[in-house]
Amino acid sequence: MAAPKRGRSASAQSKPGRSLALILIAIVALTGGMFASGHNTPRLGIDLAGGTSITLRAVPEKGQESAINKTNMDTAVDIMNRRVNGLGVSEAEVQTQGSRNIIVNIPKGTNSEEARQQVGTTAKLYFRPVLATEASAGAAASPSPSASGSSSSSATPKATGSSSSSATPKATATSQGRAASDALKADATSSASPSATPSPSGSSAASAAAAKLEAQYTALDCSKKAVQNTAGKDATAKEATVACGKVSGVWYKYLLGPAAVDGTDVKKAQAVYNTTTAAGWQVTMDFTGKGSDKFASITGELAKNTTPQNEFGIVLDGQVVSSPYVSSSITGGNAEISGSFTQEEAQSLANMLSYGALPLTFKEDSVTTVTAALGGEQLHAGLIAGAIGLALVVIYLLIFYRGLSVIAIPSLLVSAILTYVIMALLGPGIGFALNLPAVCGAIVAIGITADSFIVFFERIRDEIREGRSLRPAVERAWPRARRTILVSDFVSFLAAAVLFIVTVGKVQGFAFTLGLTTVLDVVVVFLFTKPLMTILARRKFFSSGHKYSGLDPKALGAKPPLRRTRRPSAPVDPKEA
Repeated sequence: MAAPKRGRSASAQSKPGRSLALILIAIVALTGGMFASGHNTPRLGIDLAGGTSITLRAVPEKGQESAINKTNMDTAVDIMNRRVNGLGVSEAEVQTQGSRNIIVNIPKGTNSEEARQQVGTTAKLYFRPVLATEASAGAAASPSPSASGSSSSSATPKATGSSSSSATPKATATSQGRAASDALKADATSSASPSATPSPSGSSAASAAAAKLEAQYTALDCSKKAVQNTAGKDATAKEATVACGKVSGVWYKYLLGPAAVDGTDVKKAQAVYNTTTAAGWQVTMDFTGKGSDKFASITGELAKNTTPQNEFGIVLDGQVVSSPYVSSSITGGNAEISGSFTQEEAQSLANMLSYGALPLTFKEDSVTTVTAALGGEQLHAGLIAGAIGLALVVIYLLIFYRGLSVIAIPSLLVSAILTYVIMALLGPGIGFALNLPAVCGAIVAIGITADSFIVFFERIRDEIREGRSLRPAVERAWPRARRTILVSDFVSFLAAAVLFIVTVGKVQGFAFTLGLTTVLDVVVVFLFTKPLMTILARRKFFSSGHKYSGLDPKALGAKPPLRRTRRPSAPVDPKEA
């Protein structure tokens, strides 16, 4: 029998302790990082930790039933997902169900309630001119934020275009110099075509609509929670409407004109802290080309008016989230909204501006809360299933491989430790959340890891059956077993990757865990199982083929030992002798 080749591979195999030391150092380092991060357990998904599941149904506007299609539904899912993630709520799930429904799963934790409120805010975003506004009864007036097209601003809210003016407080019931009816008439006059000649019937209808809206505005009491989110919610973009809004803790009622700009015209918005002036937190907006023209036009018209007709209301789901005022036309495709914003307020407004324009209107059909107790029961059941699966694998190894289980069981333990520690680190790192499908993936991984050990052990047994001793059998079996293990794990990883890409929601948890454990299987087999087998092959218990070692040549039906034979010498010619 030819001796194992010397060289780089033989040198590496002669020092298996290096591989064992490497993987043990990795385990210690990862475990130390886990404890240092303060996250000693994997983060749990909604089905294990509890949370809220919201079902939203797409409702078409009149005459636009065809708008409910896959493209618009996918766009809505993407926007909702970004809105939730913009609040820092990780492991939230947003996915379609059927052709009309969207399911939003929000786990319990920081900002989860705010995320629910923003996801439920499903109407479109509009920029409407303010025709009139009043503070709620008994409330003091608060200054409006300002909108500007340049960076020149100050701590006191002011409107700046190419010039600056002093702060102007929001108009109140006493400071308003114009009644709601006058505002409506002025708005109707300014929006009418100069060449148009109104008919008596048209004027009568317009007057009736104005009177009705005036009555709604007069009767509106935004201090009542029942009307704060419902006033003007069903108004279309082309209609004047009433709405409520909260500024600096004070509720105001608004009379708003038709929408001049909508949320789809906003390309990007973000909260920034202005360090060059005392303006503090601001919200910057970048408009699309079409939106830039619209915004320049409306701000130019508003700048000609006095307070509050120089304000525009940013209206989301029928509620005014901000009403900055302007003093000149804002051009250039970008603008700033400044005022007495806190960081949270600025980020929330920027989030609404960036992700507030949904292509469809949605109605909240149901809200389901998964309690932590139910999640705990499901987790308990999953752990029991995993323990049963692991116990069955260990029993199988003990019965069929006997002493070789001394190698397999520690390898399973190392794989389990690495999986747990990495999952715990991935929680705060990338927002990974362990859900029930992920637990199933970890259970399936037990079988994948055990399969790699079995392939290696059977290759060694095949070499022993050929009559080789244990140490040469291990080195000859490894290249063949290694090839089979790599191909098998590659197929498993490829399946997990495809499953992760083409699926959504909880199934991705199964795919992610399956892919992770498949990679760890390769690491464990190469850096732990094979080196440990090399070391134990030198021990008499295994090298002598003890009947309980799992490598007994007699039990395996081995051939007689292979021996080296010398080539016979060539016969000597007597004549030459």
